[in-house]
Amino acid sequence: MKKIAVVGTGYVGLVTGTCFAETGNQVICVDIDSKKVERMRNGEVPIYEPHLDVLFERNIKANRLSFTTNLEEGIRDAEIIFLALPTPPGEDGSADLRYILGVADDLGKLLKDYKVIVDKSTVPVGTAEKVHAAIAKNATVDFDVVSNPEFLREGFAVDDFMKPDRVVLGTSSERAERIMEQLYKPFVRQGNPIIFMDEKSAELTKYAANAFLATKITFMNEIANFCELVGADVDKVRIGIGSDERIGKRFLFPGIGYGGSCFPKDVHALYNSGAENQFSFEILKAVMAVNESQKTVLFPKMQNFFRGDLTGKKIALWGLAFKPDTDDIREAPALYMIEELTKAGAIVTAYDPEAMENVKAVVGTQISFSENEYDALKDVDALLICTEWGVFRNPDFDKMKSLMKDSVIFDGRNLFEVSEMNNKGFYYSSIGRSVVSK
Repeated sequence: MKKIAVVGTGYVGLVTGTCFAETGNQVICVDIDSKKVERMRNGEVPIYEPHLDVLFERNIKANRLSFTTNLEEGIRDAEIIFLALPTPPGEDGSADLRYILGVADDLGKLLKDYKVIVDKSTVPVGTAEKVHAAIAKNATVDFDVVSNPEFLREGFAVDDFMKPDRVVLGTSSERAERIMEQLYKPFVRQGNPIIFMDEKSAELTKYAANAFLATKITFMNEIANFCELVGADVDKVRIGIGSDERIGKRFLFPGIGYGGSCFPKDVHALYNSGAENQFSFEILKAVMAVNESQKTVLFPKMQNFFRGDLTGKKIALWGLAFKPDTDDIREAPALYMIEELTKAGAIVTAYDPEAMENVKAVVGTQISFSENEYDALKDVDALLICTEWGVFRNPDFDKMKSLMKDSVIFDGRNLFEVSEMNNKGFYYSSIGRSVVSK
């Protein structure tokens, strides 16, 4: 059993703290937001993440998971301190380290005995050195700084943490290595590796992984767009190349671009890190440009269908989160489509199982919201699908047709088979496949 402090209770921090408590450790989470801390003390999970609520409640009841706003209190008995603080993009797209370095500066004044300080946030190469220097300015005891990037997928974060593909740990300290290996051993009993490396390599590993996945998605979106021009079927191309074990089947599904808290931010931050070192990531430059345009790739198709005039057209929108099984709307393609549609004079009614409150806070009264996916369809001229929630995959098509003014679907996630939509009498436009005309 380890005593652990987790500073920051955002998405990464809360999952980290709860999962460590689930394996018998004593965890205290620190956050400056007193209202949020009070809600968590009362058993309320402030984010939506499948299965997290069960672990959260269980470990609070077992007194293994607690919360405080007081940093000194939070770290007093901890052997390991995780920094899970936001690293938002600055004006130039580079990661803003003010929160991490601010806490590091405070820690130097508070440390009374040896502790391992762990960078859990996604940070640029060289951050561990900066954190060490910020703590060392005021520290009077020994400490070590470890880089331990997270590889959590929103919607699957609990499973990813409890059964990781790998654990990456960057440290030059044998003492810290022993402590971190003991901490993570319960999570890798199935044989997946704990990989030790230097701090800079660990920091770069996270950025490189996300940038590669973003590139893979973007490449497939480019192929999909080309398929439409030449009359090829992107689904068949995807299966054909995905069966090559060197390429693999995952992250080959075309759509209206990637969003979320990781890929856009991390790709941009890595690109900027290159620029700071007089290196140009030409691939990443292209990835960012393609993804930006891909988010609204369906808008010209909608304009063409309505002969250039969307004024007063009623559009139902299914899906607001950047991906299913989360309420995260950061860089969500739906937000970009909402902006284009409302600028063009369309009337939008949206439904999402989890993300509507977050979107309301951003767009206000620009659009309307419905109680369920079918209510959004009443008398609409078209349906736009932006997120592949499971509830959208097998709808009642007869009910849809009875509710919609016109049976028209623009599908940004290729949820349905083209032949099926043809048989059901829909106009159906998707990504990288032939368009079905009624």
